[in-house]
Amino acid sequence: MRNQGKLRLGYFPLPLAEARRIRACLSYPASPVTAVDPCIGDGAAFMAITGEACAHRYGVELDAYRAEQAAAVVDEVIHGDCLEVRCPVESFGLAFLNPPYDWTMGQGRSERTERVFLAHTYRWLKTAGVLVLVVPAAHVRECGEILASQFKDTRILRLTDPESVRYRQVVVLATRRSRREREQLRDDEIIARRAQFANIGGNYDRLAPLVDVNTAVYGVPEGGPAKLEYRGLPLDEIEDLLPRSSANRQAARTLFPESAAFTGRPLTPLHSGHVALCAVSGMLNGIFGSGENLHVAAWHAVKIVDHSEETEEDGTIVVHERERFTNELALVWASGETAILR
Repeated sequence: MRNQGKLRLGYFPLPLAEARRIRACLSYPASPVTAVDPCIGDGAAFMAITGEACAHRYGVELDAYRAEQAAAVVDEVIHGDCLEVRCPVESFGLAFLNPPYDWTMGQGRSERTERVFLAHTYRWLKTAGVLVLVVPAAHVRECGEILASQFKDTRILRLTDPESVRYRQVVVLATRRSRREREQLRDDEIIARRAQFANIGGNYDRLAPLVDVNTAVYGVPEGGPAKLEYRGLPLDEIEDLLPRSSANRQAARTLFPESAAFTGRPLTPLHSGHVALCAVSGMLNGIFGSGENLHVAAWHAVKIVDHSEETEEDGTIVVHERERFTNELALVWASGETAILR
């Protein structure tokens, strides 16, 4: 995963426009249903998909801030790793799964997180329960074995929102097979379905878009409250206790050393090279000013290319490029205004 994705814990939420289109493909009974989102984020997309339904809503979220947001709109949210959550099988009538798009280390081999999350949660769906899986088209392949053997009435539709197109996302709509249906499946049927799923990435542009298709409505079966049990580390408690731990105090000496204080005047005036070295080494960074002039300053070195042209006697134009480094100063004022000076 790119660094930006890691900073967001793999969080790339489904656009609400796509969530509403998915909602149009679902039919809810008048009696209560039970729905789960194992990667709920702030809960906005999940609420749009289960909107206006009489539902018991459950979610799991790794990020503390987003878990707090989701807790305000659903019945129960577990703050922790979805893979550390246990649930009785066949507890939910609807599962909305938009997992992180990355690789994870398995037992001796790496696996796509899309498959890992699906393998961990699909058993939570009851017979005839509806799966809504949002993944990049190229990685439907990794989920193909589970989809072919555990689900039926599968439709794969291309999402059209610009953010969804950026990741070439598709939505997989399917219902869970009963045990008897799974036992009656022939091996050649599973192999044929897996081959179809493996080709989804190459056929992305030919998939029917969700916005234009008259999709069959998937009926969500009714159900009562479910029970999720978190068996992982208590992240909130650890975060509160960590600053007071002896291990943190020992590591802090190396990870967060105290900045050296410099006082007095240099023996000779600093020339521009000295000032540049002090700037890009971080010695001139900090918080300066007060009131409206309060600001944060951060220096760093950037490489620029100077272009020049020279005309030869025969009229040929020769372009010269010369690389050099210069200093760049980023400023952020208390008002929110920013500037970059070179």
